[in-house]
Amino acid sequence: MAQHIDAPLREDVRLLGNLLGETLKAHAGDALFERVEQIRVLAKGARDGQVEAEKQLEQLFLNLEDREILPLTRAFTHFLHYANIAEQYHVVRNRRASEFDSNRPSPNPLDALFEKFKQKNISADQLYQQICDLSIELVLTAHPTEVSRRTLIQKYDNINRCLEQLDQQKLTPKQRESVLLKLKQLIGSAWQTDEIRQQKPTPIDEAKWGFTIIEQTLWHAIPKFFRELNELTVEHCGKTLPTDITPVRFASWMGGDRDGNPNVTHKVTQEVLWFSRWQATELYLKDLESLRWELSIQDATDELRSKLGKNQHEPYREYLRATRHRLQATQQWLADKLQGKDTPDNPLVIHTKADLLEPLMLCHRSLIACNLSEIANGNLLDLIYRVQCFGIELLKLDIRQESGRHRQAISAITEYLGLGNFETWTEQARQNFLINELQSKRPLLPKNFNEPSESLINHPDVQEVFATMRTLAAQPTECLGAYIISMAEYPSDVLAVLLLQKEAGIQQPLRVVPLFETLKDLDGASSTMNTLFSLDWYKQHIQGKHEVMIGYSDSAKDAGFMSANWAQYRAQEELAAVAKRHGVQLTLFHGRGGSISRGGAPTQQALFSQPPGSISGAIRVTEQGEMIRFKFGIEGVALQNLEVYTAATLEATLLPPPEPRAEWRTLMNQMTETSVKLYRQTVRENPHFVEYLRTVTPELELQMLPLGSRPAKRRVSGGIESLRAIPWVFAWTQIRLMLPAWLGTGAAIDEILQQQQKGKLDEMLAEWPYFQTLIDMLEMVLSKADADIAWYYENHLTQSEHLRELGTELRQRLQDAIDTLLSLKGESELLSQNEVLDQAMRVRTTYLLPLHLLQAELMKRRRHYLQQHQAEHTPVDQALMVSIAGIAAGLRNTG
Repeated sequence: MAQHIDAPLREDVRLLGNLLGETLKAHAGDALFERVEQIRVLAKGARDGQVEAEKQLEQLFLNLEDREILPLTRAFTHFLHYANIAEQYHVVRNRRASEFDSNRPSPNPLDALFEKFKQKNISADQLYQQICDLSIELVLTAHPTEVSRRTLIQKYDNINRCLEQLDQQKLTPKQRESVLLKLKQLIGSAWQTDEIRQQKPTPIDEAKWGFTIIEQTLWHAIPKFFRELNELTVEHCGKTLPTDITPVRFASWMGGDRDGNPNVTHKVTQEVLWFSRWQATELYLKDLESLRWELSIQDATDELRSKLGKNQHEPYREYLRATRHRLQATQQWLADKLQGKDTPDNPLVIHTKADLLEPLMLCHRSLIACNLSEIANGNLLDLIYRVQCFGIELLKLDIRQESGRHRQAISAITEYLGLGNFETWTEQARQNFLINELQSKRPLLPKNFNEPSESLINHPDVQEVFATMRTLAAQPTECLGAYIISMAEYPSDVLAVLLLQKEAGIQQPLRVVPLFETLKDLDGASSTMNTLFSLDWYKQHIQGKHEVMIGYSDSAKDAGFMSANWAQYRAQEELAAVAKRHGVQLTLFHGRGGSISRGGAPTQQALFSQPPGSISGAIRVTEQGEMIRFKFGIEGVALQNLEVYTAATLEATLLPPPEPRAEWRTLMNQMTETSVKLYRQTVRENPHFVEYLRTVTPELELQMLPLGSRPAKRRVSGGIESLRAIPWVFAWTQIRLMLPAWLGTGAAIDEILQQQQKGKLDEMLAEWPYFQTLIDMLEMVLSKADADIAWYYENHLTQSEHLRELGTELRQRLQDAIDTLLSLKGESELLSQNEVLDQAMRVRTTYLLPLHLLQAELMKRRRHYLQQHQAEHTPVDQALMVSIAGIAAGLRNTG
């Protein structure tokens, strides 16, 4: 184990590794344990450059029988999960240690930031107002490559709790022995649990997974975070925050994201919305029962007593009885709905947050007035904070659909009305029609119309759009978030969704958020929004506020990491300028993923590197799949990430980064032109590229994994353009070539270096946070790349000269990108300034290398079986899926 890793972390990793070893002996026998140890020693030797060790590993794997491979892949995958658990808990340990030791820097970035604000002469009043105005919304999204089962995640959480217990100083020897026994039981239980789902999750399953994160961690972390923020505000601004503050909220796409996912229907969306509310009532009922037990207080104000019919001995308990009764009635009503019962409306059912907040706030006012502030600001205030954050819905549901589906629906209407096909009209004609209809008081369609079944208006896709809108019309407004239009291109795309909402009778329309994601659409985003803001009806409709979503996935797949990144930066700058010109308050919604080619970066760094003025106290960001678990799966880690988001948003708002200089822009334009050209030449124009992807990476095998509810492709046929951005990244990550993140970028930077302009790049690195972040992310991903592993897959899986030539070229370009980056930074090796990540990857290599070699062998065997037997399943499927899960866990991000 590397000596630079903190000793407690090293001890945790060793403890979990030893317990896993004992489990292997007990559950799978000494032979497997000894084989694993043999492989581990050889892998360590191979990691340290021993060629003979790697050859022995290869030979060992070639000689394994099919049945012998699965236990090995499982063993190495389990270790990588335990390394992750130990690292996650280490964050919590460091937080606790800083509370004991005043000499240690605070892990809360808000502490240092508030001091910085003071030094930069940000007044207490200005800071206070900005904290009150904060609007950070984290949007949880399902992930097509989330590989861990919920069953296992719960066991991992319990293992984490055991590490926390062992960290306590005052455990007796017997207590310590008991915790170690519990740990051993959990690791044994995890070993006996199937890592891979036997069936693909449904959208309902995905939504329930999101609710689990709320229940297990965020439900507890949010009140703690709000209290902590209030304490810091009192310390630095001299006054408390209002009780109705909601600096952080949560939303979800799970059950609402129908873009390219035929499994998300209006019925699924309705079920998720009901279940979300049911889950919320369940949590509130538990809290309210506990609160009523606590509030046996007799002293109350006349305001509270006036709400009771007679003089009550315990007024708070009696007063909250009605709220409990309403929650119980709401829960039963929702349970009946979920069971398909035709339930009549019940006046007791809670439909708004105010129904819950009003009685709680009255109790709070009464207790404060009776000089019982310590009770008012205890569990009661925690419950108020939860209601403010989670509302009646737990997670507001966003709806997402592709622009073409809305055009198709409007075309069906225009054809029914005898006006022709909307999709063939000019953009101006579309806008004129939509604005006129939005201003009209009459409906477009009769309630009951009879058209031949082959009519476009009866097409299943069109009917599903109509049904979705009717479903949204039936929901409490508070339960819904934004309506996202993917592949948005034109102003009419936004107006079309507003008209469809109007036609469905949605009283308070969902805000419509265009998602600009391809390079072309990002470049045209400001023009589209300028046109919309120039329409009088639209300007009046939005009431001075608008949200725009920036897509990271498709733009990177379309143009490569550097070009997409710069296009996103420019689009945000231009959108902020257009909004300012029209007097519109703009919120940017960042569609980030875990990998850097999908916008992944440390939160504070990522947000501070955005264009100045693009974050003005408000931001929305997606959190996906495994990143949700890494950031919010443990209470202490969740708390830290809430602090980081808040600090990043405050800093970007009050101390924005500098405007890039004209010469920096010129260089970025030149580099991205080179980058996109080389990227597209390779990806689109090389006739062997798609074949290489499908032969050397597990891209085809990924489709057999029961990972997410969404298909891997938008269309069944097609090449790179039809492949979803997440599996595209996942496939290259599995073989460690990491191609989407660096292809074209290294060559672009090298071109500038060859032109003797290193001084300019050095200046950009030193003075421009955007460029610093871009280079840091490139370095991080290049450190995870491994050309030797990529070569092993290629050598193992293809004899084609064409493919091998392409592989040689790609690996050379990878090496060139690394050399260029080192030359730019003036360093001799990657991550020389990031020792923590460097050491973490070194530890993981010992366990990742065997998984890569095994995976290549499994892919070869599986393809041979399919060729020979034309079967749907093969004896090595399970082992292959486990290897995919293990590599994803080891690299800590997938898509």
